[in-house]
Amino acid sequence: MWGRNKMKDVKEKLGTKNENTWCPGCPNFLILESVKKCLSDLIVNGKIKQEDFAMTTDIGCHAKIFDYLNLSGIYCLHGRALPTALGMTLGNPNLRVLSFMGDGALYSEGAGHFMNIGRFNPNMVLIVHDNQSFSLTTGQPTPTSQQGFKSKAEPSGEVDFPLNPIKIALASGIGFVARCNAKNFNHTAEILKKAINYNGFAFVEIIQDCLIFNKDINNKDDIMYEVEDNSDIKKAFDLADKWDYNGKKGKIALGVLYCSEGKSLDEKWNILSELKKKGVGWKGLK
Repeated sequence: MWGRNKMKDVKEKLGTKNENTWCPGCPNFLILESVKKCLSDLIVNGKIKQEDFAMTTDIGCHAKIFDYLNLSGIYCLHGRALPTALGMTLGNPNLRVLSFMGDGALYSEGAGHFMNIGRFNPNMVLIVHDNQSFSLTTGQPTPTSQQGFKSKAEPSGEVDFPLNPIKIALASGIGFVARCNAKNFNHTAEILKKAINYNGFAFVEIIQDCLIFNKDINNKDDIMYEVEDNSDIKKAFDLADKWDYNGKKGKIALGVLYCSEGKSLDEKWNILSELKKKGVGWKGLK
């Protein structure tokens, strides 16, 4: 009972008193709970302190999590949450930086950062809320929107084929690639813990519905299934090929689709290794 009460206390400290302006019933509420459950588990078990976490958020519905999650951080420009997070890890490699982005921000303006981050392999986690729509700005198509999606921007329907972020991540050398269903917040929390504990850059895409825009692509639960943690790159590409983001055909694999160990950025840079060993940022270096 004492442990349960402590968990509740920690979760409450991870929250804020800011008014929540997400649409009622939005899966972002579940993602927030998944993150709080994950962090509270790590904090209660004594592995990480709350002040050891930091975050960056982008522009979009997802980014409001900045107001509802009691962590230090930076609210970034559109598409720039990832390089900002990288800068934070360079400034203090002892921080566990979580970078929250949407499919619109990351896969459009932020695509160049996404394709290069795997080479650097910093110790940080990218969490992507993917509802296949620019929902904050009333539903324009994003790079993962399905063909035929009609919006004010494209009233006759999206004509271009969506990209596959999982395949891009694998091809870009990202060592931890995972996908979750926002509706299953317990599974999402477990995947996020694995991502945070991973030594290097971790990419977690969370598939979610939008209750207002692009409703045709919603409710894909029937084609989702969980897989065991995988370290075979060929199998990872096979899993990625089973769903092309272009509709409700195929199978959507959930879980750690690929995990491979390599040297993280702080292991490759001696100065960062020194900072990490001393448990300080640049100001504490003598």
